Order: sequence, then structure tokens, then C-alpha cells
Amino acid sequence: MSEIRLRGGDLDGLLLHYLEEGRGPATVLVHGLGGFAESWRHNIPELARHGRVIALDLPGFGRSGKPRRAYTLCFLAQALDGLLRALGVDTVRLVGHSLGGAVVARFALEHPGRVERLAFLGAAVPGFHLRPSWIYRTLSLPGLGEMLSSLITPGICATALERCFAHPDAEEIRFFVEHEYAARASRAGRAAYLSLLRSAKGDFTVDADAYRAALSRLGRGVLVVHGREDRVVPLAHARQVADGLGLAQPRWLDHCGHFPQIEHPETVNAYLRDFLYAPASR
Repeated sequence: MSEIRLRGGDLDGLLLHYLEEGRGPATVLVHGLGGFAESWRHNIPELARHGRVIALDLPGFGRSGKPRRAYTLCFLAQALDGLLRALGVDTVRLVGHSLGGAVVARFALEHPGRVERLAFLGAAVPGFHLRPSWIYRTLSLPGLGEMLSSLITPGICATALERCFAHPDAEEIRFFVEHEYAARASRAGRAAYLSLLRSAKGDFTVDADAYRAALSRLGRGVLVVHGREDRVVPLAHARQVADGLGLAQPRWLDHCGHFPQIEHPETVNAYLRDFLYAPASR
């Protein structure tokens, strides 16, 4: 594991934790709301056989810094840009899971010439309709969200995660709950979670046209992988993304919930390997 402290501008002093493995063309793996870099542990070794793989803790999550500020997709995309520039990466392949899909979409919107390929795994993609579940709508309410988040325990987290898997694996859920739990459950960690949850709405509504245009420009450089039993981001949303972007071969996984890269790692690794490292064919 590594960490870097960014310098200059609005990001000055921001600490980012990341994992890095392999050499060659760079791929960055971006986790979703409440996630962390190590959640990609089943995918990094395989992808690193074909190129340089970087998985980061987004600001506000995992071991990365949690400054007191608004957590917007714009801010997270800026942090991703800052990390890439600090590591000397110009063009990049991006993989986003869940709300991490919205982060990589924002990066593509702001830096279209730097994104070679973009993969969405169980992703929430701005530009396409998505109605959050009642749980997220409740947490987004000012005051109520703060109160409820302060009452969450490891047991409640485990129960919520079980709902995210088609066939819950006790060991996977235990790892996901226990990893850096104190940091993620801290006041700063909870504030970052709620801020991002609340701020992303505008990206899916007001800025929808801009996102669709940016993603359409990538042409065949977009991959959608989604579990048929995803109860967090419904399959209908992924179908809208695939249809709206004219993707000929979206990947729908049977017996799969919200974490394709964890529930079916070998299959997803093969999809990503073939997509990310195949010769350009746009």
C-alpha cells in the first residue's frame, strides 16, 4: 500500500491512500459509496498481469484524508486527476463500481481526451434515470441522516451488506465490515458519506445531457457489467445505459447482486482483461 499527499490548488494537503501493482498501461479501479481500495483485492492481481493497476481510497473513505468540505463528484474527479498527475499518468483506463461509476463518468466529462476505456460494474451512471432506494433517500434527509448514521453498528452494516449479494458470503461480508471500520464510522467518515450521497443528485438530473454526450463520445470504449439480482442499482438502470450508449455487448450476470467483481471475480476479470487490454477498435 502507498499514500501520497497532493500539493497545490484546492487539493493542497489532501492525503490519498492507494494500492498499485504491475507495469504498463494504467488502469484505475474506483470503489463506490462506503467502499475502499482493498475491495478490489480479487481483481488487482489478474489485471496487473497485463498493465499497471491502481486502486485508491477516494477522499472521505478508507485511509484517505477526510477534510471537512462538500463531497461532490466534481471534487472526487479532481482528486483522481491529482493522483494521476502525481503518479505521472496521462491517459488511463477507468473501472467504476456503484457510485464509483459516477466518479469515473465525471472524470470522463472533464477530461475526455485522457480516458481510453471506461468500465461500469454495478454502476450508478449519471445521465440516466436512477431512483435511489428508500434507505438512501432517508439518509439523504438533513438531520435525520446524521442521527441514523450515528446509530449504525457493525451488525447493522453486515445485515445491509447481505442484501447487496445474491448469495451472501460470510467471509466477504466480514472483511468488508471490519476493514478500517473505525475510520469509516468516524464523524468525518460519516459526514463524507452523507455529503456525497446528497450532492450527487444534480449530476443525475441537471447535468444529465452533458454526461450522456461525454459517454457517447467514447463509442465502443465503454463496458457495462451488471448483476441481474442487483437490489442497490437495478438492472433496469444498466439497461438504460447500454441502450442509451448503443452498446452491443453489455454483460448481464446471473446469480449476481451489487458486487460483480466480488461475487464472480473470475468472470469479471476475464471481461475486464479482454475489454481493457484489447487493441483499440472504435
